[in-house]
Amino acid sequence: MIRFRNVIKVYGTQRALDCVNLHIKVGEFVFLTGTSGAGKSTIMRLTYREEKPTRGQVVIGGVDVAKLPHNKVPYLRRRMGIVFQDFKLLSKQNVFDNVAFVIRALGMSDREINRRVSGALKVVRLYDRLDAFPSQLSGGEQQRVGIARAIVNGPPLLIADEPTGNLDPQTSMEIMEILEQINNRGTTVLLATHDKEMVNHFKKRVITVEDGKVIRDIYEGTYE
Repeated sequence: MIRFRNVIKVYGTQRALDCVNLHIKVGEFVFLTGTSGAGKSTIMRLTYREEKPTRGQVVIGGVDVAKLPHNKVPYLRRRMGIVFQDFKLLSKQNVFDNVAFVIRALGMSDREINRRVSGALKVVRLYDRLDAFPSQLSGGEQQRVGIARAIVNGPPLLIADEPTGNLDPQTSMEIMEILEQINNRGTTVLLATHDKEMVNHFKKRVITVEDGKVIRDIYEGTYE
């Protein structure tokens, strides 16, 4: 599903990633941990082709994403859902339209859009708030809308960059339970976090990054 081969990423004179190698298989749930500035977000941005590696290969589903022409990047991203720390919701659109935004561009029928959006909102337990606007939602509810938007097209890969960073511990656990449920349905999940309690509670595979290098990779791991 995801493979980094000798990936180096340099910003100016700073080496953000230093010869990173990792392989995440279909259906895995992986925590990417490390302190701020360790390289987690750089790995995420390379995965969804926000950036290209300076050297090495980033392969997603058998495709070397660095070699993708710019006009093919949207097709890559349709095969993945992306969840952000700051939600990135459209403030003037209600919950339904925020979730539908991604798939309306694909030319689906209204019936299919309704089916998919309703299904995604049921997964995140927000079907009863589909007419609400972001300003009427709590932080946890806004993040659940972000997750629904990320999964509405049924992507095989879900990428979550610090999805609980702005949330209280109880809400963070609720979000994690939803992500685990999505993973149990077969979606591969890569989640960057520095939330020690959450990592220790769920005991998934843990990849730790420090100074741009992978220093630890264990299954059913804990945060160190």
